[in-house]
Amino acid sequence: MPETIKSIGFALGMCLVCGLLLTAAATGLQPMQEKNRLSDRQKNVLYTVDLASRDKAYTPEQIRDIYEKNIDEIRVSAAGEIAEPAEEGAGQDGQILTIYLYTKNAEIENYIIPIESQGLWGKIYGYMALENDGSTVAGFTVYEHSETPGLGGEIEKQWFQENFEGKKIVDRSGGFVAVQIAKGDVDKRVPEEKEPHYVDGISGATLTGRYLSEGLEKTLSRYEPVSLCFRKQRLSCRLQEPTDSGDK
Repeated sequence: MPETIKSIGFALGMCLVCGLLLTAAATGLQPMQEKNRLSDRQKNVLYTVDLASRDKAYTPEQIRDIYEKNIDEIRVSAAGEIAEPAEEGAGQDGQILTIYLYTKNAEIENYIIPIESQGLWGKIYGYMALENDGSTVAGFTVYEHSETPGLGGEIEKQWFQENFEGKKIVDRSGGFVAVQIAKGDVDKRVPEEKEPHYVDGISGATLTGRYLSEGLEKTLSRYEPVSLCFRKQRLSCRLQEPTDSGDK
């Protein structure tokens, strides 16, 4: 009996020590994990506007340097207006949106919006860049998902994401239509007049495609006031703070 008690006590002691070590390791590694997550998100923003190559390895410091030199993060209201610091959490329907601007030679080349969509097994997170015409997709990337490898998981593959480049979020009359994922090849499944708004689907992942299509439409419609600003004013649309009326 004493030997049994000793064995149980030893096992419990080992469990306690291992638990403490794991907790300490997780706590100690948390800052590094956060740094890596931030670097991964920044890298995916850069992917959408071809400021980073998917075939090249970067250090977090290199990613941060490229990002800070080229990308500006701003907050806008749901009406597409710059949100003042005092308006944090305000805006139309109490909603504040984040956009990322890629500026080159003092001109906005692209604006990038964060994508959040329901997937088959969990959330899908990514970014979509649009040209400064407010209607053409420049790039798309997914940086986090829970879809099935080899099926819905193909949404993270370069071949799938590159299909979005050049697609239109408005129809010929200028009406908002978003971008959808076809149930198969676009040229076989979609009428010719709708092809500019669809990308090829993933074989065996119809539900992932449907969920992502719904998520893209929901997100793009939320950012439609910003896109409309670019469509109406094109390069003159700066989304900058209004100047003081008293300035000369």
